[in-house]
Amino acid sequence: MVCEILKPEDIEKKSMEIITSELNGRTWPEPKFSIVKRCIHTSADFDYADSLVFSNNAENIGVDLIRKGATVVTDTKMAASGINKKRLGSYGGNVKCFISDDDVIAEAKSRNCTRAAVSMEQAAGIKGPLIIAVGNAPTALITLHGMIEEGKINPGLVIGVPVGFVNVTESKEMIMKSNVPYIVAAGRKGGSGIAAAICNAMIYYKE
Repeated sequence: MVCEILKPEDIEKKSMEIITSELNGRTWPEPKFSIVKRCIHTSADFDYADSLVFSNNAENIGVDLIRKGATVVTDTKMAASGINKKRLGSYGGNVKCFISDDDVIAEAKSRNCTRAAVSMEQAAGIKGPLIIAVGNAPTALITLHGMIEEGKINPGLVIGVPVGFVNVTESKEMIMKSNVPYIVAAGRKGGSGIAAAICNAMIYYKE
């Protein structure tokens, strides 16, 4: 077997062509289609074609927030590292992750809670357009839900795609019942890479 050596941009283009082909004619209005394809591209898992749940117009709301210079707050450094910060910065936006901040670590220890939960509290102080992207910690979504209900934070978009078995589906369902725009991966699947992929799909999107 001979493997063709392709440039990175050609690999991505060919991958997207394969994904489109294997979806067997299934399409979505843009930019939702771009988000679905990028999640599949990141994971090689076609389940995302069915498990991604969008609140009304969430995909367009996300694109608009990015073009208005949104701050994207993630629950993990892995998700933060996967987001194209240069392209996001071209719109005036930036990425923040508080998980390893000394004050967050100390606060979580003193209250015997997770750093991800405290990180969401830190996000409440951010001014301007805000996107919360959670790819790992259900406690981040649970805390976020409580803050939204109490009027302590009002993100323009919540990306809720934590992965795992404990409180994962429940935390996603809580966000889907909140009065905020959301993109959620229903069920157990997700991850930091998927959170970053959703952000990048909106960052890269061109009408």
